[in-house]
Amino acid sequence: MLRPKWLLRVESSAALLLAAILYHQSQGSWLLFALLFLVPDLFMLGYLFSKRAGALLYNLAHTYTVPLLWLAAVWMNGPTSHRWLGLIWIAHIGWDRLIGYGLKYETSFKDTHLQRV
Repeated sequence: MLRPKWLLRVESSAALLLAAILYHQSQGSWLLFALLFLVPDLFMLGYLFSKRAGALLYNLAHTYTVPLLWLAAVWMNGPTSHRWLGLIWIAHIGWDRLIGYGLKYETSFKDTHLQRV
């Protein structure tokens, strides 16, 4: 039987790898990639206001929905740099999920949909 935790890690690895491949094929700057890779983690600053605000902001920045919609909006007509942002964002989420960080519950920063960190 395939365990859900293992499947989630495979899924995260695939998202990270695909985003990196597409980024490379679009001739993105790896320096820019490195500089922007951790930017979505700035959304955890919402926890300075409250657990609810922190979870909401963190989850908005760490769900695949937002960068996928971003990519869909800019893929055909947007500048290449805008596509790069979406790919870096997806790679970041894939990495976070791969190492065990998931979407947050309002109870605590450590309570995620994957595990308690």
